[in-house]
Amino acid sequence: MNPAMRRSSLSSLSFCVFFLAGAAALAAQSLSSDTSAASAGALLFRQTGCGHCHGADLAGTKKGPSLIGIKDDSKWPVEKMRDQILNGGKKMPSFADSLSDDEIAQVITFLRSAPQTATSVASSEKK
Repeated sequence: MNPAMRRSSLSSLSFCVFFLAGAAALAAQSLSSDTSAASAGALLFRQTGCGHCHGADLAGTKKGPSLIGIKDDSKWPVEKMRDQILNGGKKMPSFADSLSDDEIAQVITFLRSAPQTATSVASSEKK
């Protein structure tokens, strides 16, 4: 390989390494951000009394349905979850006056990332 081609190949390789390193750092930051949002959402879930109706373990009570598995339920996309929290419905009160848009997003992140068994949700919230 001639020197010009070698420099070009090394330059391309360097770009790829830096690009991949940056992408990995961005993915790690995003994961950390999601984890922080989920933790904040779990705290809000407890503080606003969601567990009173939906159960501290998300398994539901006589007052509200189970939320276990909601992240995999195609009938509950993020937009519908947000609307339900904002406006309430059936027996659920509206949280539009008590939660900001960011806080609602955190609760949704928690619900969409929560472990999917009642026991694991309850134990993860205690951490």
